[in-house]
Amino acid sequence: MNKNAKTIVIYFSAQNHTKNVATKIATNLNADIFEIEPVEAYTKDDLDWTDSASRVSREHSDASLQNVALKSVSVPNWDEYETVFIGYPIWWGDSAWPVDSFVKQVNFGNKTVVPFCTSHSSSLGTSDTDLKAKAIGGNWQPGHRFSQDATDAEIKDWTNSL
Repeated sequence: MNKNAKTIVIYFSAQNHTKNVATKIATNLNADIFEIEPVEAYTKDDLDWTDSASRVSREHSDASLQNVALKSVSVPNWDEYETVFIGYPIWWGDSAWPVDSFVKQVNFGNKTVVPFCTSHSSSLGTSDTDLKAKAIGGNWQPGHRFSQDATDAEIKDWTNSL
């Protein structure tokens, strides 16, 4: 990764875990930040994966519901960025659907793309390579998983290793 390249951290966070990690990554790298926001925000009840009638459970069961409408996929000054970090929570072993919707609509061109995720117990799995397969362009790097309670030191160690 070119440490002098203009960098942005793009993330979706339903319960602030990914937002906290994204904010720390952006601070460590002196990067800009952009939040992926669904038109219809997810509520606490929507995220109750133990309730088969919850929004995420219905979306998980019916792939046609996973194309989540977003408020915007227009990242200000997009052409200026060489490096893009993209963060998301893990849902059923996959990236959260709003992130899928974002990467399907944005042309990453020749940008270096570094995925990262947060999860209480799931691994990164193939979420990073699955996103790469859905994306338009980009030089996708291997992803990194943080626990939902990642410490500042863990995040700093990772950003320093890049």
